[in-house]
Amino acid sequence: MKEKIYNYAFVVISDTRSTGENKDGCIDACQKIMPENYKMVYKSIINDDLENIEKELNKLVDENIQLILTSGGTGLSKRDNTPEASLKVIEKQTPGISEAIRLISKEKTYMWALSRAVSGIKNNSLIINLPGSPKAVIESIEGILPFLSHGLDILEGDNSGHN
Repeated sequence: MKEKIYNYAFVVISDTRSTGENKDGCIDACQKIMPENYKMVYKSIINDDLENIEKELNKLVDENIQLILTSGGTGLSKRDNTPEASLKVIEKQTPGISEAIRLISKEKTYMWALSRAVSGIKNNSLIINLPGSPKAVIESIEGILPFLSHGLDILEGDNSGHN
């Protein structure tokens, strides 16, 4: 049986990376860790403006991207707007995913508790906020990969794994 392909988008949210002031390494980190059956169909680097983030997420949901990963903007800075923008878009939260990422982070750094990242569903898209460093992106994705495809299948209406 042919392995199922999952399309995903990766959005870096950072004022300094969007202007080129700082170089981004999160997109490459994501591509490095994602399995071959996950196909990056869209990538962007945008600023931390709340309305801009919301607009970008809604655009990707409207394009029926199955998985939308964001990186950055989840901390305590006044310009960290990713969770607020995501919550404006999301219809149903998936707190277990966000909690799993925080538990993974707890094993690596004491800063884990400062994450305000969220995750959730709109239509057939799963939106997941990831941390803003390449190392943390890799660690977070490694932690959610064991259940990610099953969750995407369920979201798509395939409940065959539920007996």
